[in-house]
Amino acid sequence: MQRLQAFKFELKPNGDQARDLRRFAGSCRFVYNRALALQQERYATGEKKLGYFGLSKLLTEWRNSTETAWLADVPVHPLQQSLKDLDQAYANFFAKRADAPRFKKKGQSDSFRYSDSEKIKLDQANSRIFLPKLGWLRYRNSREVLGVVKNVTVSQSGGKWFVSIQTEREVERPIPQGGAVGIDMGIVRFATLSDGTVYAPLNSFKRHETRLRKAQQALSRKVKFSNNWKKAKARVQRIHSRIRNARRDFLHKTSTAISKNHAMVCIEDLQVGNMTKSAAGTIAQPGRNVRGKSGLNKSILDQGWFEFRRQLDYKLAWRGGWLIAVPPQNTSRTCPCCGHVSADNRQTQDRFECVECGFKENADVVGAINVLRAGHGRRFCRDV
Repeated sequence: MQRLQAFKFELKPNGDQARDLRRFAGSCRFVYNRALALQQERYATGEKKLGYFGLSKLLTEWRNSTETAWLADVPVHPLQQSLKDLDQAYANFFAKRADAPRFKKKGQSDSFRYSDSEKIKLDQANSRIFLPKLGWLRYRNSREVLGVVKNVTVSQSGGKWFVSIQTEREVERPIPQGGAVGIDMGIVRFATLSDGTVYAPLNSFKRHETRLRKAQQALSRKVKFSNNWKKAKARVQRIHSRIRNARRDFLHKTSTAISKNHAMVCIEDLQVGNMTKSAAGTIAQPGRNVRGKSGLNKSILDQGWFEFRRQLDYKLAWRGGWLIAVPPQNTSRTCPCCGHVSADNRQTQDRFECVECGFKENADVVGAINVLRAGHGRRFCRDV
């Protein structure tokens, strides 16, 4: 079976290369924003939206124009990929998978992608990679890159540049190991498994919240775009990077441990976007307990439930397993012993006691057991 996998490393560019990286990312951002502005103008005048090939013809004109001749100094493939990204953003918008495309801002998700694998050279022995019009760049080689290089994405985060190398390789079809397990997601307990295993939450944002708040307050007191403002902004970015990296590391370790030991994992199909909507309301109808709901939203987003589910999905697939999402309704109110459903069954946040048969257990464990049973039912129906 074919496996697509990405390997991400930190780049170590010299001064000229760092300047070119910023210039290439800015050029791709310019092309994306100019194409988006053109699409919006065509929509306002009732004209049909241009597809990728129509925009590519315009890109050739822009590269040959005297006004934007500097685009010719940038590799053409990253510029074309930015147009493909815009075309895909519109496709997601029309399919109601995302909001309408928005203009990109400098310093936010600066990146560009090389799609021509024939012009990319990887020298793992010397920890360097060759990219068109950038030359050989050194990177922090922390693991072996397996497979044939398909494309390379260069991105900036927290003042550092990273390279993500996507490869493709043939692997043997894996045989799933372990049994089935249900998972109940939470805040006090990040994940509770139906076998009683508990994963405590990391709460990465909460750990750095005070430090981040002080850094943001210091940034707000600086004159915008001054040298001190740039230093304060870099400090805020470093804290955000630390929060993000700690959360990602925790999610990877947890999802890897679960996927290695189980062939089938059942998880709640949580709609995080709906769960974290603001309770502020409107001026005419103001919301209730807004401060408490805001804190709850912050705690939910700090867990990274969606990313955890995404990682479980592909890691289980790599090992031949399955991830099954089940509706979360009444999973913590249903007695796993007699099947009685009642809100009174859950006495407190962590205590479950069935009012019908008297069964007692931790509420999160009960939720995980019910998720597992619902997952078995869905798996059986799908196989039939």
